[in-house]
Amino acid sequence: MSRSYSLRSLQFGVLSDLVVSEDESYYPIADIVWRGDPRGARIPQIASMFQTAFDRNKPDMRGDTPIDLEITLVRFHAVTDLTRLTVGGVYNIIFDMTVRDARDGSVIEPTRRVEGNLDAPGGRRGQLLIEQGLTQRVRVTDFLTVFLRQQLV
Repeated sequence: MSRSYSLRSLQFGVLSDLVVSEDESYYPIADIVWRGDPRGARIPQIASMFQTAFDRNKPDMRGDTPIDLEITLVRFHAVTDLTRLTVGGVYNIIFDMTVRDARDGSVIEPTRRVEGNLDAPGGRRGQLLIEQGLTQRVRVTDFLTVFLRQQLV
């Protein structure tokens, strides 16, 4: 598919039945696990990373077709503090994505499921990343920036 998109807006939502976990086990049974921000409303925290990733891509994506991007979060499974401090793991991010023409709302790319995985180093390796300023939030937002761009070019 030939794409020449100009990013206009992002609509972010979540499936209505997603379960958020604050459990500190190695692998909580939940749809949303996030520890990269202080304890609080996890969905808005995640939404802000998607918005930042979208905004970062705007200056470089100035194609012929203005688009509105719809993202519906299906799963956002980062690592708990226990996992990050010991064995590490994988950030698993799954969402449904629809691309619409910003001029008339017509669907350019029908909804498709997208899955991205990012290594989540644990133990000393994970601590070194944090000491270098590469916190979970920084790493995941950087990953989402590149990942969204890959899905749209």
